[in-house]
Amino acid sequence: MEVTFDNLLSTGAHFGHLTRRWHPNYSPYILMERNGIHIINLEETLNGLTKSIKFLSEIVNDGGEILFVGTKKNAKDIIQQEADKCGMFYIVERWLGGTLTNFSTIRKSIKRLQLLEKESSPIYENSTKKEILSLEREMIRLQDLHRGIKDMKRLPNAVFIVDAMHESIAVSEAKRLEIPVIAIVDTNTDPDTVEYPIPANDDSIRAIKLIVGEISRSICESRSIAYPTGSMLESESPEDDSSENNSTEDESPEDDSSENNSTEDESPED
Repeated sequence: MEVTFDNLLSTGAHFGHLTRRWHPNYSPYILMERNGIHIINLEETLNGLTKSIKFLSEIVNDGGEILFVGTKKNAKDIIQQEADKCGMFYIVERWLGGTLTNFSTIRKSIKRLQLLEKESSPIYENSTKKEILSLEREMIRLQDLHRGIKDMKRLPNAVFIVDAMHESIAVSEAKRLEIPVIAIVDTNTDPDTVEYPIPANDDSIRAIKLIVGEISRSICESRSIAYPTGSMLESESPEDDSSENNSTEDESPEDDSSENNSTEDESPED
């Protein structure tokens, strides 16, 4: 699906956080304030997405690799599915400190996993049942941590992130290594921490799906491969999207629990 102003609007991509949670550097991307929350300018969202896709396409055309990162509940399934579709690497469990800055150690951990996955591995020889169970538990733990980067032989050429604030360690490591970062950033985040910000509601499952799907589709196009259509997320009913936002506009601004974005039933024109 081509990303347009209207379908971004329908996903609630324009809803920011409560005004008191905003980051001052985000002001160029804010359209207005409404009912105590900031409304994101979706023209800026489209502009940021277009620039990001152009940059990523150039990297992929040169044979580069992209690391997709999204460990928050609302993003992890989408990140894994869309990274798989375009044949890129991903991290959806917790970010291990040093994943980029200490990549040689991460590679050693991956080699350990590959050793554990071989049934004929000498590591299992002469092991007791208790030791084998312990090794199997270690294998499962490492599979969860490394399943999306098991075949990543070198550092990525760029990192694509959902929620730059939530993934601040990943952003910091990439910046230290001068790896460009493309990220969906909400109004509570400093967009200047990443090279290619895409201003949007990073709590809405449908907005994340729309934007990440377009990134994945464009990478497939650059790699001259077909973009697979359909996913388990598309079969869910709209009612299943209740987890997209953790607060509603009905909550009073004084309620500290309403840290996240508003519901999607309203548009800026209301």
